[in-house]
Amino acid sequence: MQKSIFKRYLGITMAIIFLSFVMLGGVMMAFFGRFWQQEKKELLTKNAGSIAGIASRYLTEKEPDRYELQADTLKGFIASFSSSIDADIFITDLDGKVLLGNFAHSKLESPREAPAFYVDQAAMGLYEGRGDFGGLYRDKYYIIGIPMTVQDGGPCVGVVFAATSPSSINNTQMEAFKMFLAAAGAALTVTFCVVGVFAFRLVKPLRQMSAAARSLGGGDFSVRVPVASADELGQLAASFNHMADSLSNSEGMRRSFIANVSHELKTPMTTIAGFIDGILDGTIPQGEQDKYLHIVSDEVKRLSRLVKSMLDLSRIDSGEMKLHPGWFDVTHTIVATLLTFERSIDEKQIEIQGLEDAEPIQVYGDQDLLHQVVYNLVENAVKFTNPGGTIQVLAADSVDRTTVMIENSGPGIAAEDLPMVFDRFYKGDKSRSRDKNGMGLGLYLVRTILQLHGGNIQVTSMQGQFCRFQFYLPKPQSAPRLKDSQPKAKEGAPRIKEPRLRKSQRGERPGKSGKNEKADKNTAPGQPEEQVQPGQTGIAGGAEKAPGPEEKERSSSDE
Repeated sequence: MQKSIFKRYLGITMAIIFLSFVMLGGVMMAFFGRFWQQEKKELLTKNAGSIAGIASRYLTEKEPDRYELQADTLKGFIASFSSSIDADIFITDLDGKVLLGNFAHSKLESPREAPAFYVDQAAMGLYEGRGDFGGLYRDKYYIIGIPMTVQDGGPCVGVVFAATSPSSINNTQMEAFKMFLAAAGAALTVTFCVVGVFAFRLVKPLRQMSAAARSLGGGDFSVRVPVASADELGQLAASFNHMADSLSNSEGMRRSFIANVSHELKTPMTTIAGFIDGILDGTIPQGEQDKYLHIVSDEVKRLSRLVKSMLDLSRIDSGEMKLHPGWFDVTHTIVATLLTFERSIDEKQIEIQGLEDAEPIQVYGDQDLLHQVVYNLVENAVKFTNPGGTIQVLAADSVDRTTVMIENSGPGIAAEDLPMVFDRFYKGDKSRSRDKNGMGLGLYLVRTILQLHGGNIQVTSMQGQFCRFQFYLPKPQSAPRLKDSQPKAKEGAPRIKEPRLRKSQRGERPGKSGKNEKADKNTAPGQPEEQVQPGQTGIAGGAEKAPGPEEKERSSSDE
């Protein structure tokens, strides 16, 4: 069974703390033992030295180089010192014979002799050791030996030994170790509780996210994770919720896309099948067959545009869309695109503004793809402009970029739809009352194509008044060139016919100039414009990629 993060974190943390206590205890006991040994050494050395100094006063020289120790007088001193330091104290001559001693600590019964080896070492200055003292003691003792000399710098005549058992330090160490174990146990218990609570709170959001992820995998996109903190886990929970919102929106768009595709495919196919069957079974008279065949042709072209938009979307997602850049006149592209929609413009009596003083502007990019950008934006503008409204087109050239603006009067767009209109498959007009042919792919393709060229698009919209798209294309980085070397339009090239203008376009409107009209239209009195960040849109829905002039000519020739 796989261990959970909670168990692993708690186990590893407690193991680290336990090992830390073990290491701390070991170091503490070693330090305590060394400290005790040093203290005992100083204590035994000091007391043995005191006894040696006192004993030197009670030495009587009987013969040359032979001294006698007054033992009766020293017994009281030795007994007192031995009792105060809890150690054996005894005096030997240079041959190892025990002259006087007190063995209350070890309970020895008046040993007579000490090993000559230890006596010789002590007589040379100082002896320090741990052992049974040549079998004198049954256990290991800590022993200090000090030479005993005659007063006034006389010769060494004996040795004073002080010995104590390590059992005292062992008992002390054991008591200290018990105290350490009690403190360590209490600390481990508190640490276990604190770390356990912390680990549980640390893992709880992860468990919630795991359960939420399973719910998302099961199709429930309504589940969210509570954000309980502002740390990394809180940020992770917020990111998870943002991902869930994106998945929910994607799922909604996917379902809407399936419904739209089903509708868009079913309607023209039903129309085509009905008219073809009517022609075949004679229901449609011979004289009206051309009319219905043209309707069938339009529906086939509509299906072709839908399939082409889906293919372009697939190429973008897979990274297979390649650019074929070159220099071309963007003003020519704008005018040619407007001519494509001349019939719709005349039917809705739309006024075209901004082309009166338009000049050729050369841009560097993929002409076919950028024609598609202009086509989609113009198609949206014509589609959503109110009858009798206006479409304003402006193109401006600057040092590092070329900017194109397409603005139309009309209903605009609701503020809540602004963040989503550049998403694929999004259609703000759910009823398809105005956007009957759209699939919600056009604006997504527009933004993607511009970003492939290093540009971008932004939009400004005032609901119920106007909608303005503005995109830019950067100029290629190159060495400065003279003005005369800029590309020029070829002399004798055919001029493109502009869309027919209403009478009011040929001159200024009564009481209002073209510039004043633009100012009045862009800003309503007392009402600010709604500004949208780059990458957002200003109309509901988007037009799919439609064929350019060359493709229309090919379609006509194919028919």
